Amino acid sequence: MKEIVAKRIKSARTLAGLSLRELSQKMEGIVSHNAITKYENGLMMPDSKVLLALAKALDVKIDYFFRPYNVTIESVEFRKKSKLSIKNSNAIHQKVSDDVEKYIELEGFLNISSEFQKPVNHIKIHSGKDVEFAVIYLLDFWRLGTKVLPNVIELMECNAIKVIEIDANEDFEVLSGWANKTVPFIAINKNYTLEHKRFLALIELGHLILSFDRALEAKTVKKLCHRFAGAMLINERTMFFLLGRSRNSITQFELEAIKASYGIPVLEIMSRARDLSIINEDKFKALKIWINETEERKTETAFKQYVGREQSDRFKRLLYLATAEEYISMSKAANMANQDLATFRDEFISI
Repeated sequence: MKEIVAKRIKSARTLAGLSLRELSQKMEGIVSHNAITKYENGLMMPDSKVLLALAKALDVKIDYFFRPYNVTIESVEFRKKSKLSIKNSNAIHQKVSDDVEKYIELEGFLNISSEFQKPVNHIKIHSGKDVEFAVIYLLDFWRLGTKVLPNVIELMECNAIKVIEIDANEDFEVLSGWANKTVPFIAINKNYTLEHKRFLALIELGHLILSFDRALEAKTVKKLCHRFAGAMLINERTMFFLLGRSRNSITQFELEAIKASYGIPVLEIMSRARDLSIINEDKFKALKIWINETEERKTETAFKQYVGREQSDRFKRLLYLATAEEYISMSKAANMANQDLATFRDEFISI
């Protein structure tokens, strides 16, 4: 038990983004930062008074400190901007770990399997052509056809991939990894535009499920995952139908129409056109320069917006199911929802 409490204290502090001294100050000096270090190293066990103060300072329920570790988070890859600090990276990592852990725990209460089989694991990726083939196979395997993908996040959740949305500043984009070696998860900044959330989530899906030739460099793998995301949103045949097989230039009207219909950023439409040799590299670079000339084009506010829905309510649906059928108590459900009991009770309406 001492080991669990020690790890949970450190996890909660990391999640809160506090140093040892800052936590001690927030607890109004009830214990020193040296004492907190000993708690986190399992050298001392905090008494009930200290645990209550820790819970208040770290904004967690007191039973958080006693929750066993049943999930191992590994192979986490950040796709981040250089401005993201180590402290913020650690806090996001811990937030994602906690949310994935709750998700798997909830599925356990309902006897739902979280294991995931890579559907395209047998396709070895050497080049862009292999990516295009893998996308065709995956679309068929998931029975999606060639229609516009209406909700990428919900699609992934329906296929046993956990998606966590993080309320973070623009320095964080997305990360992905595996829990217990068998459960894939993706965490994405919920504040990004819908089309960027769709594209970023699909890039991570590529990193998770594609089997790359080990001889490929990291930057090549990155480009192939971008191609995978583009192909998932607009397959090769559709792209040729929309733009033709060869173009000297592409109009803003066409780019906006494709973005609004398929939910893909303008720059990525042009990248897709280049990958399929509809435009050449020089034309792509020229269009990229044109995009970066104004802040409105860079943020895509100058273009017609994609209107859709990019979120999943699966976790909340499962939580309400488990509560309604009394697999878990309302108090436990409120804790898993990061809400106080009164708020959860007000939102939970059983018919």
